[in-house]
Amino acid sequence: MDALTLARLQFGITTVYHFFFVPLSLGLSIIVALMQTLYVVKKDEQYKQMAKFWGKLLLINFAMGVVTGIVQEFQFGMNWSEYSRFVGDIFGAPLAVEALVAFFIESTFLGIWIFGWDKLGKRIHLAAIWLVALAANVSAFWILVANSFMQNPVGYQIAESGRAEMTDFFALITNPNVWLQFPHVALGGLTTGAFFVLGISAFHLLRNKQGNRAGYLASAQLALIIGTVAVLATMGFGHAQGQRMADTQPMKLAAAEGLWETEDPAGLSMFQIGNEAERESVFNLRIPSLLSFLSYNTPDGKVQGINSLQAQYEQQYGPGDYVPPAIWLTYWSFRAMVGAGALMFIMGLAGLLYAFRTGFGDSQGRWLLRLAIPAIILPYLANSTGWMLTEVGRQPWIVQGLMTIDQAVSPNVTVEMLWITLIGFTLIYALLMIADIYLLQKFARHDMNDSNQLIPWAGDNTQANTTTRYEGAY
Repeated sequence: MDALTLARLQFGITTVYHFFFVPLSLGLSIIVALMQTLYVVKKDEQYKQMAKFWGKLLLINFAMGVVTGIVQEFQFGMNWSEYSRFVGDIFGAPLAVEALVAFFIESTFLGIWIFGWDKLGKRIHLAAIWLVALAANVSAFWILVANSFMQNPVGYQIAESGRAEMTDFFALITNPNVWLQFPHVALGGLTTGAFFVLGISAFHLLRNKQGNRAGYLASAQLALIIGTVAVLATMGFGHAQGQRMADTQPMKLAAAEGLWETEDPAGLSMFQIGNEAERESVFNLRIPSLLSFLSYNTPDGKVQGINSLQAQYEQQYGPGDYVPPAIWLTYWSFRAMVGAGALMFIMGLAGLLYAFRTGFGDSQGRWLLRLAIPAIILPYLANSTGWMLTEVGRQPWIVQGLMTIDQAVSPNVTVEMLWITLIGFTLIYALLMIADIYLLQKFARHDMNDSNQLIPWAGDNTQANTTTRYEGAY
């Protein structure tokens, strides 16, 4: 493999690893904040136990997310220096805001929340976890502002130096792409957190221990409400993104459908076998007119095919291959994302029925609990394949219409360097993933009222020990 392929593979692997942790932090922080809000409002100790239990798992995931995210920042300068040179004036601004404002707020108030139990007032302590949740999602917003510029460049000019320079920061943050992409990602994170809570709660409910069954049932009920609403809203914003894609990135839409030739009306492909070398379909099972309807809200409407778009781009941008690599990957990523979302929505509706009617006490309810445990993987599948669709489908552009991938790679990075770092990053990230899964399952197996804590919660032991010392002194 050449340097370009290895650089793409390295960034793709690190991105997928990193994004395993991000959505859970986005969603679980909000769910923990909601649990603590219920504790403050209702004055019910059960919700305090719930907030602490799920908060432990949030801390583990947060730490892993930070470690894996740092590497990506360095890759822009190491493997993609030409990209950084060309667009750094624009791309660097939202990333700097994310790091200097949102991330520091998130990490600072997370520390205050950890050590503030029973030391701060209840409402002040509650404000700390809400600031963590808000900052986590604001952090995602700024990163998506940067990514949205790559999908739909706005607020810039090409300077005499040949670099893209920002001319309108307001245009950057009001990019129509980001206001569809951000809620889609944030709601996907909330879905991830909800199904994570549901799956672990299901594990404890199936153990049928009476110690804190009420806490796990309440956690499952809250997760089902949040998860079902969130996945439905995620699909809604995803549909809106698809319609925008038809206007701004028609090649990505054509690749997602394996649509080689222009159709009017266009059918939605359900299963396809394609010949990418000949750029044609060998077999395609389709629902007539459905793609036109999804794209334009009408059964009639032309959807451009890959071959016609290739000819159009050659006239517009000059000679070159403007077809995304591995059409099959974009095609099946889209279907895996949609399929996982549909399964989660169906499971959420069924779960709501049994969670509130029977408390999962009957045989059908326990059957759903057994399904909820492996269903933890569904949002991760949807998140990862969604990003594969977003990033692979945009190629060969790294910035839509302005810069291609082969123009962005660092000229001085050798194949040997990339092989060494690719293998090194993959091994290190694999170990981190193993450690994360080990720690999550270890602490997830603890009972909610178990005194064994991940860290020394200030409210659990410190206050009691301090009182004992003072009593002895007097």
